[in-house]
Formats: sequence, structure tokens, C-alpha cells
Amino acid sequence: MSPMERVLQHNDNKGRYTKNKGPWELLFMQSYKTKTEALIRERSLKKYSKSQIRELISSPKNEL
Repeated sequence: MSPMERVLQHNDNKGRYTKNKGPWELLFMQSYKTKTEALIRERSLKKYSKSQIRELISSPKNEL
């Protein structure tokens, strides 16, 4: 499933944890070779501050 399809699912209230919390917008995307690498990265991003996330969104690491 593509990231855009996943955002559409969230906005259609089909996600258990994201239901009625939208609308959602994809602001940052980064690719990884394995799901394990992606999950490790996701876990580390959840510890970022708001300012760190803003910097990351505007950084060259953003593949959008």
C-alpha cells in the first residue's frame, strides 16, 4: 500500500487509532529497505520534539 493510500484510509476513519482525529496530511516520507528499519526509525521519530520535527520536514531527508 502506498503512503498516499494509507493517508486516505486514515481520513476515511478506517484506522483504529486515528479514527476521528483527522484530517491527516502527509508531510514527511523516508524510504527504508526493510520494515524493521522503518519501524526502528518510526520509534525514534516519536521521541522528537515539535521543533525537531519541523526541521526534519524541511530537510533534504524528506522524500516528498
